[in-house]
Amino acid sequence: MTNPPIVVSPSGTVRGISRPDGGCEFLGMRYATAARHQNPEDITATEGVFEATAFGPICPQIPGALEIILGADTTNISEDCLHLNVFTPAAPSSQPQLPVLVWIHGGAYNNGSNSVPLYHGSSLASRGVVVVAINYRLGSFGFLGVDNFGILDMISALRWVQRNIASFNGDANNVTIIGESAGGSAVVSLMSSPEAKGLFHKAWAMSPSIGQLRTKDRAVQAEQVFLEHAGVSTRKDLQSLTIAEMLDVQAKLEAIPTENFDHFTPAAGGSALPHDIVTTAAESPLPFVVGTNRDENRLWAALDPAQNQLGEDHWDDLCAQTFGERAAHAKNTYKRIRPNEVPWQLISSIHTDTAFRQRAQRISEQRVAANNKTWMYWFTWPTPVLDGIVGSCHGLDIPFAFDNLSLPRTDDLTGDGAERTEIAKRFADEIAQFAKSSAPSWPAFDLADRSTLEINAEIAVLNDPEKEIREIYLSL
Repeated sequence: MTNPPIVVSPSGTVRGISRPDGGCEFLGMRYATAARHQNPEDITATEGVFEATAFGPICPQIPGALEIILGADTTNISEDCLHLNVFTPAAPSSQPQLPVLVWIHGGAYNNGSNSVPLYHGSSLASRGVVVVAINYRLGSFGFLGVDNFGILDMISALRWVQRNIASFNGDANNVTIIGESAGGSAVVSLMSSPEAKGLFHKAWAMSPSIGQLRTKDRAVQAEQVFLEHAGVSTRKDLQSLTIAEMLDVQAKLEAIPTENFDHFTPAAGGSALPHDIVTTAAESPLPFVVGTNRDENRLWAALDPAQNQLGEDHWDDLCAQTFGERAAHAKNTYKRIRPNEVPWQLISSIHTDTAFRQRAQRISEQRVAANNKTWMYWFTWPTPVLDGIVGSCHGLDIPFAFDNLSLPRTDDLTGDGAERTEIAKRFADEIAQFAKSSAPSWPAFDLADRSTLEINAEIAVLNDPEKEIREIYLSL
């Protein structure tokens, strides 16, 4: 039996786990501490040998649909949740330092953790990179008002990487941040943050929920609503509430519909972030990859009778609300480009475009205008599960990006088709190549060709896919 790997880092000595494939994992390492609604305090030194053999606690949360599908374990929750996991392709030694991938999980800034099974980093690490997966504070613990504690946690974790990753054979001068959904918009936020400058060197955003990023005024308003529902006058009064009481208030607020689901999200102009996050991120010279899934919103619409029963009248109304006097043209265009979609699916397509795809297009256009290297991809492979009604929904790309198709329960999301293997290999290979060379294999995005890698059973470079739909949004 292989001896457990021991790493002596500037922050302390840790004992990890050796994997049968020769790689290693170091789990549940604390990178910071933080009292409720206080900035994180970096941990720079520990005594003794830490047994990095089990995941740390996750932030208090109410699990979402995707987290349940992905097999998240929400039994071990604590406000002492600022832990990270490191996955290496071999036992750390004096070998050359490897590129580093720092994974920022999604979950609408309300749920999720670094211990979700599909986020296990061993397969990605086997491609010659070091993978770090972080926890950060969520919901009312991480994003109450203008104090972006969750973003500050991410920055603290990146400082830990700078101090310690060389001990795990990682190159602190070659760090890529990558995240999905809320994690994707967190990547955009970090690109804009002056406090994160120099802590990473390139970025990859999967289905970034850019629309969740809120203004400072909205953040102040949302905090006041939280305090009112909690029955207290000031944030200081929240210190006496239990975790369960905090989550109960949070649940009441989450039940109140908002256009951008922004009760607890990063605040532009709040701590560590500029007043215009997207524009500042677009001006960042760091190499950037961004992509979306073809049917993002079907994850929620297909499983909700209030949405999957909507008919032609609701389709007409949404087009009128979204496109105004161009509603008829928009309707005809969507129906022509997507002839097999029924009204509720067409409605979901507009929500996918407004929430995800067109926002990714806009930041890519801004970056190109600033002459900053950018690449776009489009994940269009549809899962056969649930008779195919969710299509290429939000989160479906995660097991492919990590090449974790063999993990338990993955088939519940992807089915078991043979074509999955090559898709996962290519997607994960592209991520590893970007970490190594600062460029994936396909052409960079520009305003002439708008080159986009389509990820499906057949992988191809497309020029301006669904151009007619994109052009509908130009005047909005």
